[in-house]
Amino acid sequence: MVIKPAAVTDWPAIERIYRAGIRTGHATFSTEADIPDGSTWFAGKIDGLAFKAIGDHDEIIGWAALSPVSSRCVYEGVAELSVYVAPEAMGHGVGSALLAHLIGASEMAGIWTLQASIFPENVASIHLHEKYGFRIVGRREKIGRHHGVWRDTILMERRSPKI
Repeated sequence: MVIKPAAVTDWPAIERIYRAGIRTGHATFSTEADIPDGSTWFAGKIDGLAFKAIGDHDEIIGWAALSPVSSRCVYEGVAELSVYVAPEAMGHGVGSALLAHLIGASEMAGIWTLQASIFPENVASIHLHEKYGFRIVGRREKIGRHHGVWRDTILMERRSPKI
């Protein structure tokens, strides 16, 4: 596996993996109807901080990206992360490799805080983030409705020891 920068031309594979995550019901509040086109999706990410994991057969098996949390300059070093792994690649270290790469790239870009909102049912994601130095800041109760049901999220953050 190799991690490389993602580009708009990678959108079909990124979208496929994103849709698979949506279908689990524990990855995002987004629905398949909410998915934008590739250009719009990339425009919402921090430039240069979207990556793809490429498997042994040159297929994209995961992606990770950072989004700004605010347009206010005081928060320019704070970003929200997303990590998605193709169903067929789960359990093979893809998420771990992507998260490690994203942390390194974020620090090189001057990002001092990474945050993630994770459904409490997504225990594997919570454990992965803890493995890389994220701490649970709190539980956001009934923060949003998902398919008509109020859902909680676990807010996690990682402060860079380098920035």
